Amino acid sequence: MRNHIRTSRPLRDPPWRRPLAQGPAWLERVYRRIFARADIQVDGGRPWDIRVFDRRLYRRLSLFGSLGLGESYVEGWWEAPELDEFFARLMAAELDEQVVNIPRILAVLSACMRNLQSIGRARKVGEVHYDIGNDFYRAMLGPTLVYTCAYWPNADNLDDAQTAKLDLVCRKLQLQPGMRVLDIGCGWGSFARYAAQNYGVRVVGVTISAEQAEFARQYCAGLPVEIRLEDYREVSGRFDRIASLGMFEHVGHKNYAAYMDCVKRSLVDDGLFVMQTIGRNERGTGIDPWVTRYIFPNSEVPSLQRTSRAVSGCFVVEDLHNFGADYDLTLMSWFANFNREWPRFRARMPDDFYRVWKYYLLMFAGVFRARGLQLWQLVLAPKRTGSRYLRPQAL
Repeated sequence: MRNHIRTSRPLRDPPWRRPLAQGPAWLERVYRRIFARADIQVDGGRPWDIRVFDRRLYRRLSLFGSLGLGESYVEGWWEAPELDEFFARLMAAELDEQVVNIPRILAVLSACMRNLQSIGRARKVGEVHYDIGNDFYRAMLGPTLVYTCAYWPNADNLDDAQTAKLDLVCRKLQLQPGMRVLDIGCGWGSFARYAAQNYGVRVVGVTISAEQAEFARQYCAGLPVEIRLEDYREVSGRFDRIASLGMFEHVGHKNYAAYMDCVKRSLVDDGLFVMQTIGRNERGTGIDPWVTRYIFPNSEVPSLQRTSRAVSGCFVVEDLHNFGADYDLTLMSWFANFNREWPRFRARMPDDFYRVWKYYLLMFAGVFRARGLQLWQLVLAPKRTGSRYLRPQAL
């Protein structure tokens, strides 16, 4: 298994990791009051309270915001027994908007000045995040191998919820036998396999991850499924239906219009396009410096405003479905699998991998629990279609 995960400790210690005084007492008092706004006590006894082991944390938070919070957690400077609930309370109190976050400001400025998701840079997320071993992801995601939000209204376990989501997408696309379907960001081939097996369609899946492509070809063997290792901007051909599940977060706002243009030229005039994406409530650029540095390079969570602006010139919005609360259950299920299976992978991963991924999964679970982020499924149709779209029943 190739290991591209970067550790959080660089070769030279930056200033905040060198020996320092604990910092002024007034700074600790300030952050105690900030945490109290979310009913979080410093060194309290409740599961969501923060236990501080290194008092330099407060100086680091004041300089580096969410990046400092994440890096200091990975290094063991603080802990919360229920990390997911800690973040749910932080987000519910909107503390992320009340603390200066210099790295986020710099990241947003960088995203405004250059295209961080060019074709060359886009492949980095495949190498860093997805190419760390298919066996690892199968252990965490379960047999369905779906790495996007599951659909839980009538499910009581992860596998059933993911199968329900795949079927929901197929029904929204109104798939019919013989249709040609494009799956943009096909992952390990889960949607392509499900749609081909259960709806009799032919699927072309594209991914920028070499390990995903290799696995997906084997996973879909014997089915009318073609897996291509290519960027969405390199797609050729025309399709009756297009699906893109959990990929728009990697596109970047400078490429939204180009992305929609690519989909439009690839879709027949009476076709349908289902796009599933994480979304943010606020306007502007959704970049988190810790997430982009350690989890998803160059990622950007879209706002509804920017998404609708990109869509408006190409498509009619036939349906917009938000089931963001389901991502909390999905992430907690992934963490349970990850935590249970971790002993199998401990020797093959960097020393800080466990705390990085624990923080990543539980932080996002808390954020979705507080509805700080959303999960949207949009059904889009070309403007020239004259047919009426009927939303599937019993959603």
